Amino acid sequence: MNINQELILALDAMGGTKAPQVVVEGAKLALERYPNLKFLFFGDEKQLNPLLKEDKKLSSASIIRHTDIIVNDEMKPSAALRVGRKSSMALAIQAVAEGEALGVISGGNTGAYMALSKILLKTVKGISRPAIASYLPTERGGETVMLDLGANVASDEFNLIEFAIMGSIFATDVLGCQNPSVGLLNVGEEDLKGSSVLRCAADYLKKYPGINFYGFIEGNDISKGTVDVVVTDGFTGNVALKTLEGTARLIRSFLKDGFSGSLMGKIGYFFALPTLKHVFQRMNPSRYNGAIFLGLNGIAVKSHGSTDALGFSNAVSVAVDMLSHGFKSQIETNMEDVKTFLASSESEAKTQEEN
Repeated sequence: MNINQELILALDAMGGTKAPQVVVEGAKLALERYPNLKFLFFGDEKQLNPLLKEDKKLSSASIIRHTDIIVNDEMKPSAALRVGRKSSMALAIQAVAEGEALGVISGGNTGAYMALSKILLKTVKGISRPAIASYLPTERGGETVMLDLGANVASDEFNLIEFAIMGSIFATDVLGCQNPSVGLLNVGEEDLKGSSVLRCAADYLKKYPGINFYGFIEGNDISKGTVDVVVTDGFTGNVALKTLEGTARLIRSFLKDGFSGSLMGKIGYFFALPTLKHVFQRMNPSRYNGAIFLGLNGIAVKSHGSTDALGFSNAVSVAVDMLSHGFKSQIETNMEDVKTFLASSESEAKTQEEN
């Protein structure tokens, strides 16, 4: 898809702790970057109208679809499926399902967002389970894609293979990696380490020609940038992500306390300020905001619920990147190849057993 043509995106204007202000401000920033964008804002018209009228350019590129029903952060996915079909979140997703919009962005309840997206958009042919993917800064100066970040608490070896395929395409499209390396997150690098699911998935990925498989990696390899794509189940991925986020906040807190605790610290802060600004910019979560639900029949991006306008605009940018590279068709093609490969591998294994 040509990113210069008109792109219509559906925004859950009421999703997130700072909505709808951040959603509107983020859309404004995104429009400056991509002048061809058009927005469908789903939410409370009384709150949205005054915000949009503050910017003529954004107002002319936007349509408001009113609803006063909101999926809050406390609502369980099952409840969202029962009573949230007319919510700002569900209606924004439905706009993509019906072809009115090309992608949807929400900063609302993650579990409800994934549940509604799976029901309304359904999965791409060949994908049994969607995954949540995002990218993280690394020591080597680039970024690493990581998935699954919470969509699936448990995953079998075939799910992990699907995640590897989708993560590899994501790294190529969004990060521009050529032949991205893929690693399976494990408790050690040795072939005998980890569960039977991990070992089985590794055996398949070693043989599959469509993946540049590195092997097993450990938790410290995520921030090192040892591989371009880190693959794991949703439980482990979510714990790892939250740990990394907490560590980043801890470092910022230590630096703040260290520089403000004494006169010498304050003097040191003055001289170190340029370097600290660079460090904090690299660690700024807004730069990496925008997790994508991979494997769905439509582009669905999850913005962090407490992000700022810059972060939300970056989530919009992720949606634009996915649209410009025809992500869905690439997944379908690759999954057909994977099915052929798995069938051939199982047939070969059966023949060897019989002999």
